[in-house]
Amino acid sequence: MGRLIKYLLYLVILAGIGLVAYAYVGPWFGADFNAPLEEVRKPVVLNAN
Repeated sequence: MGRLIKYLLYLVILAGIGLVAYAYVGPWFGADFNAPLEEVRKPVVLNAN
């Protein structure tokens, strides 16, 4: 059981390192992490009777 927990911990650490690496290297491969810049307006109908 301890071996399974150890392997899961290694997997979580590797996944975290991979996520951080993707955040740094992703824009070089075309991943766009910027938020959309256009303003969005939608009407809201309140139902207050």
